[in-house]
Amino acid sequence: MKSIIVNVMPEETRIAVKENNRLTSLELERPRHSHLVGNIYKGIVQNVLPGMQAAFVDIGQSKNAFLYIGDGKAEVDGVGSPRKTIHIGQVLPVQITKDEVGTKGPRATMHLTLPGRNVVLMPRSAYIGTSHRIDSEQERHRLYDIVREACPEDMGVIIRTAAMGQSKECIQRDIRYLIKVWQSVEAKSKLMKGTGLLYRDVDLVIRIVRDLFNEDVEQMVIDDEIVYGRVKDLLQGMAPEWADRLKLYKGSNIFEYYEIEAEAVSAGNRQVPLASGGFLVIDKTEAMTVIDVNTGSFVGNISLGETAFALNKEAAVEIMHQLRLRDIGGIVLVDFIDMEKEEHNKALLQLLRQLAQQDRTKTHVVDITALGLVEITRKKTRHNIDNLLYRDCPVCQGSGRVLSAEALAINVCREIRRIEAHKHGAEGYMLHIHPEAAKELKAGEAFERLYKDLGVRVNICSDREIQPGCYSLFQE
Repeated sequence: MKSIIVNVMPEETRIAVKENNRLTSLELERPRHSHLVGNIYKGIVQNVLPGMQAAFVDIGQSKNAFLYIGDGKAEVDGVGSPRKTIHIGQVLPVQITKDEVGTKGPRATMHLTLPGRNVVLMPRSAYIGTSHRIDSEQERHRLYDIVREACPEDMGVIIRTAAMGQSKECIQRDIRYLIKVWQSVEAKSKLMKGTGLLYRDVDLVIRIVRDLFNEDVEQMVIDDEIVYGRVKDLLQGMAPEWADRLKLYKGSNIFEYYEIEAEAVSAGNRQVPLASGGFLVIDKTEAMTVIDVNTGSFVGNISLGETAFALNKEAAVEIMHQLRLRDIGGIVLVDFIDMEKEEHNKALLQLLRQLAQQDRTKTHVVDITALGLVEITRKKTRHNIDNLLYRDCPVCQGSGRVLSAEALAINVCREIRRIEAHKHGAEGYMLHIHPEAAKELKAGEAFERLYKDLGVRVNICSDREIQPGCYSLFQE
């Protein structure tokens, strides 16, 4: 069973999902960094890239949105058939599918969608789709007939998993409401001059209720009375039978009370321990996330092959948990412990694929590469915990490393030799350096050769104002 714990502050809203008393998901939303995903904008094409089948669209934000056209919806001028082209200055509605990351602007699409509780309306696509998680053919046919009756011919609908078992009136009410929302979007677009927001997706709390609150949720606890009232009203209209699962928390620090705070803090750790004594190391690069499985103190009591297989299975469960908890998206490469038996490799892939099905975010376990690495892809849309909580270290610039004391000494020697080659006569130099590096250099003979060659001494001064890996050099 699941529990949803909501911590509301003016500066930040945090939502934790616990399954079987373990934290499985943590989401944050801040007023200053609100997500763009799901928002619909009236945009103006600023540039087209025929070679990439893409365009950049001004949506009234700080960065232009990147619009990929190679999805069959339209063509960029100069490429493909002239049935419908994108050109500079063209005005069109676009929806954000991925938040901006670093220097990259948000990603947009012309395949617009309006999500509801039971269905997703596609106002510019004329087909009906059904969630693959609805297994019963009889239920799929029932839902299809209900939706087809209410859906306009020029629009489409995706039937969500939440629609299973819902009444005809409930589902068709969803569709009618979303059609009205689209009509208001169209009306706003006609009145709006220039670029701007046409439709904003709901905030984090309402989105969680809409997308996650179902029969598996045992309780939803909120520590803010106003937000509690909003959710209560929504549940009474959406599913009155679940309204009693909503609770208002009046104590202090709801995350500590439900033992979430410590787990939330550890979600940013590079190293993740395993119960057996092994551990994971999670590193993020610009292109992908790399996870290394280490045996640590785990030695097992059976054969080497069985020991590796047992540790890899334990690691697989934790890796899929960490992907959900940290909301890691994009390409993920996992370096498991090498296994000799092909049957073990197949069993590990099967386990990973079973675990991936439990993830609400689309996750695909690809295969094992020739180098023995497991490839995983996971859809990335919004900023994850890493993006919101951390920034690159100003000392190491995100590399995780600073120059060693020896490397710093060599750099200093190089600079002094360059100065002395152009200007002679300096009595000596004063080197200001971080205390740890200063201690190491004072204990050695880093600048003895410099004195023998040039006759100048370097006086080392500990300075806590100097960052590790850096130095300041002055002539005396």
